[in-house]
Amino acid sequence: MKRRRKRALLAAPLVTAVFAGTTGVTSGTEQTPVTGPPPGAAAWRADHSLGRTLPDPATAGPERVATFFAGLDEEARGALVRRHPLTVGNLDGVPLGIRYQANRVALKRERARARVLADAPSGTRGDHSQAREKAERYGELLAPGRQILAFDPRGRGQIAEVYGDLAHAGRTAVVVPGSDIDLRNFDDGGANRYGRPAAMAASLRAGMARRAPRARVAVIAWVGYTTPVGLGTDAATGRLAEAGAPRLTRFLHGLTRTGVTPPAVLCHSYGSVVCGRAAPGLDGEDATGLLVFGSPGMRAGSVSALRTRVPVWAARAPGDWIARVPHVRFLGLGHGADPTDAAFGARVVTADGAEGHSDYLRPGTDSRANFAAIAVGAYDAVRCAPSSRECADAR
Repeated sequence: MKRRRKRALLAAPLVTAVFAGTTGVTSGTEQTPVTGPPPGAAAWRADHSLGRTLPDPATAGPERVATFFAGLDEEARGALVRRHPLTVGNLDGVPLGIRYQANRVALKRERARARVLADAPSGTRGDHSQAREKAERYGELLAPGRQILAFDPRGRGQIAEVYGDLAHAGRTAVVVPGSDIDLRNFDDGGANRYGRPAAMAASLRAGMARRAPRARVAVIAWVGYTTPVGLGTDAATGRLAEAGAPRLTRFLHGLTRTGVTPPAVLCHSYGSVVCGRAAPGLDGEDATGLLVFGSPGMRAGSVSALRTRVPVWAARAPGDWIARVPHVRFLGLGHGADPTDAAFGARVVTADGAEGHSDYLRPGTDSRANFAAIAVGAYDAVRCAPSSRECADAR
């Protein structure tokens, strides 16, 4: 015991340093997480125009919300979309089509507001530039064919976008990203695009379709929590994960209540910390599995310590720098055991061909092939890591 404590004392100060030093980032900016009900909740609560009390976004669960909307006619639903687009578009349990519609309305209104601010006499040059960037960003998200399942402009912005026909898909997945992802950059292209949730989701969907060509498949890129910026203290602690986990749990509950097939949940980097904190609240109705990759740890010592009934899979690329992060947890720093360690008890799969920390879903990698097979339930096609008895048993 004394030896383990001494080792923890020596390793704990290294956690933040290694997080920072592996990519040349020396510090991060501490973030204020977006928490609580969707934007516009106060106005929603005060609205009695339908002759009934609307479900409180802060206390009503997705099942209550789904039941409420099922009892409304088309006119009443449309009225709520027009009056409260940001609330309806972010309220878990609202039918998919209504959320898409509400978020288009919200994006148009936010774009109009940003355009006004871009020319406001009271604004500074910096204010005008920022407003123009927001207006352009909102316009990009309004492009034909985009299916925006959530849009929250608060803070750095949060979003969820659907790839495929989610309402009719027989196999689905959700991608939960790690640090430095927000509304502005979640769908950036370029050399690092497979480190962004949009490209990860699109690539995963293509892989799922290839593995199961007769199945309808859909994937959601979910940026529904405030991610760490840089690799400083936020990335080395669980504070933002604690704030994000209830949002992920509620989102997954909401998918189930609106008839969506339970997804495989893919958790990249710090996103695996979020998934670890969400795991106790999930069961087979919410997810077919949790798949963590490039993980610094899940703030649990083992799969059994996660207290979840959902299978846990793990992968790490041979050249991923995350392997150099000390797998300790002491005085709030670090995220604990390595999910790819045999002692952790996850089903570990190969990730050959993936380069670095953000390449797992590039076409042609073992990891994408494995993740796609897991997402469509083709477990016999999964390549297990040599030391993973749990993975072999699952097959």
